[in-house]
Amino acid sequence: MKPFNKLIKIGDRFIGKGHPTYIIAEIGANFDADIEKAKQLIDAAKESGADCAKFQSFISEKIVSDKGFSKMQLKGVHGTWDKTVGETFKEVEFPREWHQEISDYCNSIGIDFSTAPYDFEAVDLCEKLKVPFIKIGSGEVTWLKMIEYIAKKNIPVFMATGDASMSEIDEALRVIEGTGNLDFVLMQCITNYPSKIESANINVLKSYELALDVLTGYSDHSPGLVVALGAVAVGACVIEKHFTLDKNDKGPDHPHSMNVSEFKEMVDAIRELEVAMGSARKFVVAEEEETVIVQRRGLYAKRDIPVGKILDKSDIDVLRPALGILPKYEDIVIGRTAKVNIEAGEPIYWENL
Repeated sequence: MKPFNKLIKIGDRFIGKGHPTYIIAEIGANFDADIEKAKQLIDAAKESGADCAKFQSFISEKIVSDKGFSKMQLKGVHGTWDKTVGETFKEVEFPREWHQEISDYCNSIGIDFSTAPYDFEAVDLCEKLKVPFIKIGSGEVTWLKMIEYIAKKNIPVFMATGDASMSEIDEALRVIEGTGNLDFVLMQCITNYPSKIESANINVLKSYELALDVLTGYSDHSPGLVVALGAVAVGACVIEKHFTLDKNDKGPDHPHSMNVSEFKEMVDAIRELEVAMGSARKFVVAEEEETVIVQRRGLYAKRDIPVGKILDKSDIDVLRPALGILPKYEDIVIGRTAKVNIEAGEPIYWENL
């Protein structure tokens, strides 16, 4: 098998090492069944610096079973809803008939459109809309037929790995690999809303990269921007965060989403971090050129040294700036004869000896 690609084209740009982080504004259900609000969110995502406005494409009857959920004592976010899981999902469906209009709107303002499909027809719709990538949510990691169906579309695949084991992830990767689709990003995720900072486990991205030889990203549900920045620092090339206009809006995802100002702050911080990360090569940068001398030390005359004197340790001081002979040569200087008079406080040069 060939390795997964380390440079992937997404829309009009590339992602991979040395390229800017691809940042996804996960609008999800936060458009509140209002197509005009969906467009407002897309505008705000664009203005906040997102590369992509992403939705979720599901039909409630094809993703959840109310009878199944009724058998559970739900302790997580699903248990906080005042309606059944099925009713809640029904209210936040992204209508299939809106997809083309929303995709066209994204194209018109210059932001990528994508959506996470949760049934086979939604995958076909992604293909028809020519989305730049397809996101596989964490909950689908063991639905191997769906993963294979998505990968066979030969569209770049991003896959989240919340609540998944390494063996489950590896099994899903082998399915994707078997389709010949090598444009793939593996995304760390903690499936809780919001997730805890102490659960983030950002360093697993290193394991993904080393053990599975893939590009990595982070689909983050934690508060603030710390996890996103940490992920970029260890090599994530994709960051996804939930996005809302108002955290107090009605709906299941608003409370754990970033608002416009928070999202923009995160994007700006990521872009600044990318500049700060620089190169793996150590070198003296332009702004250090003077400090190479100013901050370092050289050998100086501790007292007046007359011509013809053989220098001993008591004649020498080690001071800033690093003019003249470097301190590492002090043992060689001791025992040399002064060729000229050297005044106290003056640097000692090789030509003086």
